[in-house]
Order: sequence, then structure tokens, then C-alpha cells
Amino acid sequence: MENLISAREAAQLLGISLPTLYSYVSRGLLQSHLHEGQRARRYLKEEVLRLLVRNTDSKRAGSAAESAIDWGVPILESKITQVSHGKLYYRGLPVDDLARTHTLEQTALILWDSHATTELQDIHLTGLDTLWPQLMDLGATLSPYERAISVLPLLAATVNQTTDIHPHQHALLWMHLTAAALLGVKPDYQPFHHKLATAWQLDASQADLLRAALVVSADHELNVSTFTVRCVASAGVHLGMALVAGLAALSGPKHGGESLRVGSMVRAGLAIGPQGMPEFLQQRLHKHDASHHFSPRLPGFGHPLYPDGDPRGALLMSMLDKKTHASLFDLADAAQDLTGQALNIDYALVAVEIACRLPKGAAQILFALGRTAGWIAHAMEQVAEGQLIRPRARYVGKFPDTKSV
Repeated sequence: MENLISAREAAQLLGISLPTLYSYVSRGLLQSHLHEGQRARRYLKEEVLRLLVRNTDSKRAGSAAESAIDWGVPILESKITQVSHGKLYYRGLPVDDLARTHTLEQTALILWDSHATTELQDIHLTGLDTLWPQLMDLGATLSPYERAISVLPLLAATVNQTTDIHPHQHALLWMHLTAAALLGVKPDYQPFHHKLATAWQLDASQADLLRAALVVSADHELNVSTFTVRCVASAGVHLGMALVAGLAALSGPKHGGESLRVGSMVRAGLAIGPQGMPEFLQQRLHKHDASHHFSPRLPGFGHPLYPDGDPRGALLMSMLDKKTHASLFDLADAAQDLTGQALNIDYALVAVEIACRLPKGAAQILFALGRTAGWIAHAMEQVAEGQLIRPRARYVGKFPDTKSV
């Protein structure tokens, strides 16, 4: 019972009144304990100290959600991307408009607040013609992500030879090398959507669809991969390593890897056909609930920042011929009827993958390549600020001997 304290002692530790302490108990923030032979309730000092830490941290966090880092703190100031009232903006420009007219290169320069040229034709990397085939042999048995993560760090010395070009051209060079590594092709300076269209043998209209997909994937404020890139960039690493960090984070099943789960579900649903889709989706939903204890959710549907629907996904779906690809729309409608949640960008990228008959996993490559533009923008912004990202941890473990606290 040495760790038990009275209500008055608990209130003094927390710096609150007794009525406030009792309200904490009634709200479930703190537990009181009644022991045999005692009339007054007592409190575990460790629980009181944990609550003190949470209250102090909550005051520092302002109105941000302090219960978890997920969709809450930390919050960093940025001038790059805004999500507001169900819309997405790059440097104040509506992404819907950019996706209809801009290439990924042009979008990257907007994100970087740059007036540099996108022309890289005259840049030749010494030794790359010999090095690249060796790197591709090294990554021959790896997935696109694993290959890019393995190859990019080995290119730093080669890329760093280009000291006489604009820093933003240097960044574009890294983007082109990342694209080549993801695709497993020789690097070139074609526009990114043309590069993809060449690798996947697409026509002009399909290439335009990929262009839009790259633009809407380019940035999305402080998602997990972008925050990872900012942390790594704040430590002073070169741009290639920051991109590797972003790719590693994006590959996870809770981020860019979600598209693989979406692809599996969509292909299975399409194989069943329209009549069996509702039952199939209900089974998938029940399986998800039973294993995760989350609110009703299907892969590729719903987004915390877009309660009325992800505008990126809606834009890409609007570019597909609804008659030709009716089954993709039927599946999306059936899922929304079941869950009340609209499709998100993961579903739309998989729809593009299926509609254009791309290789399985192409949606993830599209997402990653588009997102390199945003990662670089955030890396640049973080470096310009000159600060190391180092949040403090909220300690909620065992406390020292309570007599000495």
C-alpha cells in the first residue's frame, strides 16, 4: 500500500482541486481504490503521475489530438501542401486542376517553389553506363521497391559529380534514377509518364491517365513516408538516402503497400461478377472486423481526411470510360453501399492498373514515383529550416520509488 496516496495528495500532485479530481474519476481518466477497513478512497501514485504527464503534454500540444500520434501530434509547419474542406492544394493550387494539365516534372517544380528548367538532356553521369547494368544484376531477384532501395545508395558518388547544375535539376536527376530503379530499365530523361508508357507499352490516352495519377500522388502533407523523409533529411543525409527512407516507409502495408491488398480484393471481386459482389464484400468486411476490431472498412475505401470522399480517387475514376470499365465502378458502388465510405486513391490507382492492363503492383510504383516529388519538397523545406526533428517521448512506464518523487 506504499504506492497508494490520498485524494488530497493526488490533487496536489496534479495541481487541481478535489472536485476536478473526482471528475477525472467519473470520466475514467483515473481510478480510485477502496481497501478493506478504510473509508476514504485512495489512488495509485503511478497512475496519478502518468495522468500528470499526459496533462502536461496535452497543454504543450494545444488543440491537437494528444491521445495518439496517429492523425494527431506532432504538427510541423509547412508551406507545401494543404488539405482543406475535402480538397487538396499544392502551394495553394488545386490539385484537380494541376492533374488535368501538368506533368509530374512541372508539378515537382511547383512543390519545390522552383523556377529551374526541367531539361536534363545535356547531363551525362560518368560511369553510369557501366555501373547501371551491374546494379540491375544485383537487384534482378528483388521486387521493384527492394531494387530501388538497394540501388539508390550506391549511386550517390556518381550523382554528386554533377555539381555544376541547379539544385532542383539535381533533384530531378534523383527522381529519374528512382524511376529507372523501380522499373528496372536504363535511366533516361523522358517525361515520367512517357517513361512509364514506354516500359508498359501503353498508348497516348493511357499515358495521359498515368500523368494524372502521378500528379495526384505527388504529395499529401505529413503522411508516414513524408514525415520519415523529413526526419532523415533533418539529420543531413544526401537526397538519395532520404528517398530510400521514403520508399522503405511507403512499402509498408499500412501505407503504399495498401494498394497490393486492394488489388487482390478487386481482382477477386471482378472474377465473381456483379451478382456476387455484395456477398463477397460482406465476407471481406466481416473478416477485417474480426481480425482488426476496426470500424467497418474495406481496403481502398474511406480516408480520415476526406469524410465525403477522396478527391484524388474521384478524379482518376472520372478519367476512366465508365462503360468500358463498368465492373470497376460496380464494385466501388457496392462497397460504398455496404460501408458508406467512398473509394480512395488506393482503389483508383488499382483501377488504373487494371484498366490499362499493367503488371500487378504497378499501382504501388505509380504512387511511389509520384510521391518522390513531394518527398524532395519536404526534404528541401526541412533542410532550409535547419532543425533536427527530435520529438520527446511521453513516458508512461514504471516510475521511480514514490517516496523519492
